[in-house]
Amino acid sequence: MEKYGVPTYQGMLCAHFGHCEQFAIVAVENGQVQGMEMLTPPPHEPGVIPNWLAQQGVHKVIAGGMGVKAQMIFATHGIEVVCGASAQEPQELVRLYLAGQLVQGDNPCSHEEGQPCTGHK
Repeated sequence: MEKYGVPTYQGMLCAHFGHCEQFAIVAVENGQVQGMEMLTPPPHEPGVIPNWLAQQGVHKVIAGGMGVKAQMIFATHGIEVVCGASAQEPQELVRLYLAGQLVQGDNPCSHEEGQPCTGHK
């Protein structure tokens, strides 16, 4: 069983993983989505969320925008990071990833530091 972490705002991918309202933890077995749970992350501070996701048993993270430091922390935990995904439902993003059809592009997060994600694309 693999777990994929997807930062969300109002049920869709949030462009900035560190300021999302919840994480969708999508369970995958034998290449098929088996289920999903929504978890509220701890308050955003440097390094907290990558370490928290590692504690949740996440193997891969699908995100819009993410800083280099967070990516480095994920790498120390052996967690693969896929950046540049567009705002879609978490299970659909995982299905697209599994099918090799996830379109990645630039998705910079432009809101002010410390402000919640507003679901921008």
